[in-house]
Amino acid sequence: MKSTNEREQLIKDINVLLHQAYDSTLDEIYTLLKRIDDIDDEEDLKAIKEAREDIRINGTVSWDEIQNEIRNEIKQDVA
Repeated sequence: MKSTNEREQLIKDINVLLHQAYDSTLDEIYTLLKRIDDIDDEEDLKAIKEAREDIRINGTVSWDEIQNEIRNEIKQDVA
């Protein structure tokens, strides 16, 4: 994951290129970005469905169990 400054600079650089691009290129870029966004949405929905199925099959984990796991991991990291 990029830092905030890296992201801001990248966006500025992209904007410079976008302002120089032909209309047809902008249309292609928009289509590609939209396709990437749609794929991300599909992957998110798939992950949600898989998580729900896992919960249905295996049940859920209580908050107490999660807290105990975190405490145990912290103890192991310190030791």
